[in-house]
Amino acid sequence: MWQMTQRPDVSDEDIGIRAVQIRKARAVEREIQRIRHGLGKEWSSFTEREIQELEWVLGEIWSWVPHTDWDEMHFGRLSSGEVVKLLGYGSELRRHSRATVDILTDATALVSAKE
Repeated sequence: MWQMTQRPDVSDEDIGIRAVQIRKARAVEREIQRIRHGLGKEWSSFTEREIQELEWVLGEIWSWVPHTDWDEMHFGRLSSGEVVKLLGYGSELRRHSRATVDILTDATALVSAKE
């Protein structure tokens, strides 16, 4: 006999939100790997906390820029000094020390300049 299975208590909106979160996480992880590869031995100078912060900053950038722009950005060409600068932008975002749009514009410009 055929039984009707209960649908989990998850809305289509929740599924959509989760799908976006997964796409963002994958995109950020890809770019973290490119940065790591681009920096080579210098990568080891960053702490686990700094790497987590960098992941968060990249996630903020991913959420803000059009994805066609994201695909054109060259994170793997960043220097260690530029990564430190991105970490500084992350600190500014968390402190709300300037307008979010201004900070994200600066962060995007830093990476976009690497074309």
